[in-house]
Amino acid sequence: MSSLQPYLAGQSWFHRFDDHVLPLGKKLAKKPLLPDLTLEESEDRSVQLTATCEGNQVEVNLWPEDAEQWDFDTLCDCDHAHNCLHAAAVLFLTGKPNTFSRLQRGSTPAPNSSLSEEEEPSHPPLPATQQEAAEPAFHLHLTPEPVASKTTRLLMQALRQQDHETWLVARPTAHYGSQQCPLSSLPHEAPFPRNKGRERQALEQLTTLGLTSIAAQPSFRFMLGMAAKDQKDGTLPSEASAFFPEPYHSTPDLYWPWFRATAIPKLEAAGWTITVEPDFGHYLYEVSSNDFNASLDEIPGGWFTLSVGFDVDGESLDLLPILLKLLEGDTLDLLATKAPDARHLVYLPNGSALHLPVDRLRQILNHLSVVLDPEFPLHPLDAAAIAEELDIKTTAPALKKLRQNLSQRKKSAQKAPPEGLQADLRPYQQIGFEWMATLADNDLHGILADDMGLGKTIQTLTLLLHAKAATNDSNKSINLKEEEEGTSVLAHKPSLVIAPTSVVPNWAAEAKKFAPSLRVLTLSGPKRAKAYPAIPHADLVITSFALLQRDIEKLKKHSFQFAILDEAQLIKNPQAKVSIAARQLQAQHRLCLSGTPVENNLTELWSLFHFLIPGFLGDLNAFRTRYQNPIEKDENLERRDALRARLAPLILRRTKDEVAKDLPPKTILVHPIELTTAQKDLYESVRVTMDKRVRDAIAERGIAQSQITILDALLKLRQICCHPHLVSEENLPPSTELKPQKPDPQPSAKLTYLLDLLDILFAEKRRVLLFSQFTTMLSLIEQELIKRKVRYLKLTGSSQDRGGLVKQFQESEIPIFLISLKAGGTGLNLTAADTVIHYDPWWNPAAEAQATDRAYRIGQTKPVFVHKLLCQNTVEDRIHRLQHQKAQLADSILSAASQGVPDSKTLSQLLAPVE
Repeated sequence: MSSLQPYLAGQSWFHRFDDHVLPLGKKLAKKPLLPDLTLEESEDRSVQLTATCEGNQVEVNLWPEDAEQWDFDTLCDCDHAHNCLHAAAVLFLTGKPNTFSRLQRGSTPAPNSSLSEEEEPSHPPLPATQQEAAEPAFHLHLTPEPVASKTTRLLMQALRQQDHETWLVARPTAHYGSQQCPLSSLPHEAPFPRNKGRERQALEQLTTLGLTSIAAQPSFRFMLGMAAKDQKDGTLPSEASAFFPEPYHSTPDLYWPWFRATAIPKLEAAGWTITVEPDFGHYLYEVSSNDFNASLDEIPGGWFTLSVGFDVDGESLDLLPILLKLLEGDTLDLLATKAPDARHLVYLPNGSALHLPVDRLRQILNHLSVVLDPEFPLHPLDAAAIAEELDIKTTAPALKKLRQNLSQRKKSAQKAPPEGLQADLRPYQQIGFEWMATLADNDLHGILADDMGLGKTIQTLTLLLHAKAATNDSNKSINLKEEEEGTSVLAHKPSLVIAPTSVVPNWAAEAKKFAPSLRVLTLSGPKRAKAYPAIPHADLVITSFALLQRDIEKLKKHSFQFAILDEAQLIKNPQAKVSIAARQLQAQHRLCLSGTPVENNLTELWSLFHFLIPGFLGDLNAFRTRYQNPIEKDENLERRDALRARLAPLILRRTKDEVAKDLPPKTILVHPIELTTAQKDLYESVRVTMDKRVRDAIAERGIAQSQITILDALLKLRQICCHPHLVSEENLPPSTELKPQKPDPQPSAKLTYLLDLLDILFAEKRRVLLFSQFTTMLSLIEQELIKRKVRYLKLTGSSQDRGGLVKQFQESEIPIFLISLKAGGTGLNLTAADTVIHYDPWWNPAAEAQATDRAYRIGQTKPVFVHKLLCQNTVEDRIHRLQHQKAQLADSILSAASQGVPDSKTLSQLLAPVE
């Protein structure tokens, strides 16, 4: 932190503030207005300054950019909020050596302590005559005036005012009883005693609020000489006491409505009286929540259109286009910085403005930012939310029913588990079943996004049993008389579950175990065509994503009651054939089951909802503009929260921490490993060669068409980190000078580290799951285990008996299970293990989490330790940082990036040299 005080004492940070703000901030820094100024340094060397200045809470956060330069941001409660005079005062004062030393020691002066020499008062004591002068009263007159003098015309040209006939001015005056004088920063005499100190403070109040005068503008001051020539009696020129908006603050059309809304109340609270002439213009309309006239109109298909109106001077104003225009700017970001009970100006085309409640406006804009799309009307769920937010009374039967049902859902008693369920549901599983049933009752579709291992399968089977019982009960209630009159029983419809190939047998087994009354039909193998005629007679049809693409023409001919996608993230690419096929299914209700509906980026979530409710999130381009880019690139929390609130009724997310209190804790340990000298030399040689190849490919074909080259470069670097022997000599780039050497006992730093770690874990009687992306690496580890006579099991894509291997590990004392990440990411229950090792990282943190969850799941009785082996300052280290960013993205949306090819910025980071 030694470089911070010289940085603040210099002037390199001045450019962050407007020119007129710096003098005001410097003046404040000389006053005893910052008694509670504090400095706090964080472990990452960042520094936070906090203080109270003129009643405003000020916060300045600074962080080092290099050895000498710093950067910072500021936040203040005042109207300017950022880079204001209060923040400047904090920086000026902290830059003083004595103050900085005191702050480092953590001491703060008493509020009434004497000032040091460098903190002298801003003004000398007033003369006795001024001290004895009466307390003045201050008045401000806002009025339009004709542009009558040459001085005023020149000023209008300098201010680039289009209207050269009249101008709007504020004329402040000081009143001493029955006598008065104009307020001006120019010295002038009056025939009565004046309190010049109070007048100076009053002028500072106006300046703080953005008003200025010719005398306060160095570039305009010469005009006063011209005006003084017309004064015969030596009085103050009229132009000297005319105040106008600071030219660098904003345009008059924006300033004067703001002045009416914000500045006038502040001045009146400080004792000023204000007079505004009726023809001054820039009127301010105070709007309350009850002043909105909104309506929802149902259109064919059950969706809705919205209109919003407001009465201004007896005329109806269509507010919706104005609100939509606000969404094009940064209004939502600005509203996020304001208190909920504050108000916000919305400017009208005629120069006036509406003064709207911030909380109300923010709620409305958050809804409109998603639900309004030119090509898509409002979904009933959105319409219900809008109706509640705007208190719209609607006569649409469907919307009224939905609102009532959603309201009753919060109050309704629990549904009894259906007959035929051979299991006792845990409380959270009962809630999940009821939630899915409520969606179906209201013709809604959603995502059950519970963590892996919490029983999404049994909750879904309970739902299917409930739906079957409801259909049977409805049919029983139809008596013979009704049938004779033409009322027919409800037609039986099967439900369809689509799951990964490895999970299909598990669904069949779970259905047989927990819901034996369901008639289950499994479509698999080359002879499945013979089973298709039986589909209408089944209760549950199970097939795989791989077969869905092949059989979609046959499946889409059937009408299903439920279409359920297990591990629904497999349709995360909306352009993939499997995603297109899934959207062609005909079903009354649709459900997605996925513990990781957002693995890499929000396009994946959009793809799931495009299957569930086409059009609900608009088209993909609109979704990216309004949500994905602001959330992922700009970290816009307001937009994230708005999306989360909109999707909340349609996503049920529970984590192990929330619902499985008996589940032992999970500890994640990251082991940084330094490459051997030979590894580092090989890594750097390959990196330089591949970096050039990637850059050449991007320059020639663009980044989108260079995927193979980019991924090949990253693959080779990752393989070298794991073990140089993973990179065969013939697969190295031709220009690589170094080649992997002949096998020696320990050529890999990571393998050496792993073997040492395993020695410790085995000594502690730990049981280990070891995951790697590379089956060749597992073979190398296998050879080392054989040398050490360690018993082990291995599961890869070529393994024949997955279930037998899992059972053998669960029931034996074999200490380690080698598993390829792709083969072991789903469908395994390995609670006998208490330790997980990720030998190498990959893009997708969700894939690693799924692998970890083979051991960390329901039934685990021991603490689970997760070890991640990362080679320092290599592509592995950088991938780990990317994983953290992606996990934050997924959690931020689901609690309430397909990185198949990285972007150019990320690519530069991944291919950076070993430090």
